[in-house]
Amino acid sequence: MAMRFSIYMLLVLSVYFISNCPVNLAHRNEDDPTIKTMEEFSGYPIHESHFLNSLSSLSVDAETLQKQIDELSSFSDSPAPSVTRILYSEKDVLSRRYIKNLMEASGLSVREDAIGNIFGRWTGSEPELAPVSTGSHTDAIPYSGKYDGVVGVLGAIEAINVLKRSSFKPKRSLDVIMFTSEEPTRFGIGCLGSRLLAGSKELAQQLEKTVDGQNVSFFYAAKSAGYMNVEKLSTVFLEKGSYSAFVELHIEQGPILEEEATSIGIVTAIAAPASIKVDFEGTGGHAGAVLMPKRNDAGLAAAELALAVEKHVLESGSIDTVGTVGILELHPGAINSIPSKSHLEIDTRDIDEERRNSVIDKIYESALSISKRRGVKLSEYKIVNQDPPALSDELIIKAAESASQELELTYKKMISRAYHDALFMARVSPMGMIFIPCYKGYSHKPEEFATIDHIADGVKVLALTLAKLSLS
Repeated sequence: MAMRFSIYMLLVLSVYFISNCPVNLAHRNEDDPTIKTMEEFSGYPIHESHFLNSLSSLSVDAETLQKQIDELSSFSDSPAPSVTRILYSEKDVLSRRYIKNLMEASGLSVREDAIGNIFGRWTGSEPELAPVSTGSHTDAIPYSGKYDGVVGVLGAIEAINVLKRSSFKPKRSLDVIMFTSEEPTRFGIGCLGSRLLAGSKELAQQLEKTVDGQNVSFFYAAKSAGYMNVEKLSTVFLEKGSYSAFVELHIEQGPILEEEATSIGIVTAIAAPASIKVDFEGTGGHAGAVLMPKRNDAGLAAAELALAVEKHVLESGSIDTVGTVGILELHPGAINSIPSKSHLEIDTRDIDEERRNSVIDKIYESALSISKRRGVKLSEYKIVNQDPPALSDELIIKAAESASQELELTYKKMISRAYHDALFMARVSPMGMIFIPCYKGYSHKPEEFATIDHIADGVKVLALTLAKLSLS
């Protein structure tokens, strides 16, 4: 009876102490025996729980973060305000060194894998648990902007700094990842680094014979950038469950958040693309001498298929289904010559895989029909990739929602219509994304812009979300 009473009194005193002395607890040594005793009886991590209830401690060094964004943009092969940073180029190597230096300055232990995915780890109090990860990419397509991907890397490092300044102690380790080659610019493979992390054996085999537009092999380019063990691609693969969660901070790349004056977008799903290459071959001829009934015009076949793509996408009945003919090339490309060859590259996306694949099937049927009707040869119809969409994890959505609410920031749930490294990290761990507004939805162009206030809000939400997930 006396023992029960003493335990009861200890719990009462613990509640009183927590309620009346929160500031003292925040600065007490985590090894303090009083705190340890209270945690044992309450079954709750007192030190960390105080942090989650103390939002005033979240402080983003916005001035330094903006300076870092500007400095990173100077590693570019095109003049400001545009940014061009191609995989394994000199500027890409300089940007990697810059990111690693920032990670080390933030006290993270840094490692790189065989293709240059960079990891910075803040080791938690229970390092045996699967870590929580965050990050994005820093490569940039020609003449793009300085925020796409970069906000998710520099913002992630700053989120770690925010937590450290707040005296937070993670239970699960926290990893910041800079992914190699999210953009497909050099080798035509989007999300190359995260695809390999997700264990794509097909991609690993493909890279053995992949070359760029100058016939430089992937392996040679990687070695030139300093990655000597690049042939060991299987060492890049992560086991499923290697992370307990992955969260990517990113500009929206669309106009919705800005138009609705909403601070934060919480992504519920990522639409995935399928890419198709189509070639038609006709007979060509002189533009004046061959009469219209006698023509086998490969250019008109391509034009008709481009319109068919639009037709099939609209017939899906969903606003989430989109299709684009991004490349249309004609041969020989002379004004007075009937095209004898045409080449199209088609991108179609949806958050519903079955609906998107139905569109792909209809595009193929149209290509066959057009070929027969116009007397041209369908010499190629190749599906280059057909990635499945990904749904965000409900626990990560709730963590980001809770963080936004606690920070008193407006937010909305939304779909990501662009795809990101998070799409492939979803194959490794539960996934989520946090969007911030960007000017007019511009992206992949020099006018791409996000205010430092919006970036700072995103960093705060990311930091608090990572804290919640680290304690889970």
